[in-house]
Amino acid sequence: MTEQAIIEERTDDLLGRGFARRDLARIAAIFGAGVVAASVGRPAWASGGVPDPAPNAKIRIGANECWAGPLAPGQAAAARIIASGNRYAPHDERGDFIKAVMAVEGVPYDHVAPWPGSSDPLSRAVVSFCSPTRGLVTADPTFELAGRTAEWLKVPVKRVPLTADYVHDVKGMVAADPNAGLYYICTPNNPTGTITPLADIEWLLDNKPTDAVLLIDEAYTHFAGVPTASYLAAARKDVVVMRTFSKIFGMAGMRMGYIMTDPANIARMMRYDGGMQSGALPLPSLACATASLTAAPLIAARREQMQAARGIALDHLKARGLDVKPTNANMFMIDWKTKPAKDMQAAFRTQSVEIGRSWPIWPTVSRVTVGSAAEMKAFCMALDKVWV
Repeated sequence: MTEQAIIEERTDDLLGRGFARRDLARIAAIFGAGVVAASVGRPAWASGGVPDPAPNAKIRIGANECWAGPLAPGQAAAARIIASGNRYAPHDERGDFIKAVMAVEGVPYDHVAPWPGSSDPLSRAVVSFCSPTRGLVTADPTFELAGRTAEWLKVPVKRVPLTADYVHDVKGMVAADPNAGLYYICTPNNPTGTITPLADIEWLLDNKPTDAVLLIDEAYTHFAGVPTASYLAAARKDVVVMRTFSKIFGMAGMRMGYIMTDPANIARMMRYDGGMQSGALPLPSLACATASLTAAPLIAARREQMQAARGIALDHLKARGLDVKPTNANMFMIDWKTKPAKDMQAAFRTQSVEIGRSWPIWPTVSRVTVGSAAEMKAFCMALDKVWV
């Protein structure tokens, strides 16, 4: 098929799902030139990374990064393969990675697609399964990229507040838009770190429109150490499970992630670039991820380190009488009650401590990333200086 024929096919698909020709440039802005017969600069939120607001802070606990770098086996594997960097694929590194996912998650080979991080497939899911008449349903607060992508495309968005237990209100999500094209669940949720039970997720699957897709973002699942949704990706055609190596694996700067879903969904999400993003991955990132994924004892040890460091901070916050929301991940939310979260973030910066941001629905609540034990002790010392 010629390049022009491919562009025409993609354009026909988008127009057939209700997008207007004036919307095509917005879609091209997400994926770059060649998606459709139009191209404009990417919006800031769709770029590959987010600028660090305080790169010189001594304590950086605001971006949900891991306090340590890649696991030792991953670092060694990445270093070894650099000498073969003259080849696009010295052996079958992409295939080796998929086989590692198969071994850990129990999904078929053709149900796995690696990506450079998880932001790209998250935006692609919105483009692939939503339309001007089939919207997106998401939680509030949660990771915003899906909602921002939908708004950029002028796709309807419904944001449903979390329950009193800070988990996804799956019944409320279905009721908010019974005709949505995509439902998005982040579990553990960012920014709350709370887990939506698999039973609730299964209920949503059984009660949503049969042709709608459920995207389950498990970026923080290794920090929680709970059963995951990969079995749903293997058993159903309407589920996409997404993972990233930016969190417990300490590879945020190496840009590596993957999805698990039915092959037809993979093909649909890849149709806008012919699979280029999934296939053109840096060899060190692939090798590091493959070696890290199967290092179960090291993953468990890092989770325990996080839990211990988190305990230091939570105990101190509670002793100071502050309201901290429950969490099962490497982040926690502090409610300052009478003080805006942005003011507290600025106060911590005077101590060279960069904490996280707030969400519009909770303007007095700050997200804080769990760092090392030493970093959390430094956070507590800074807290005592700014919270008086």
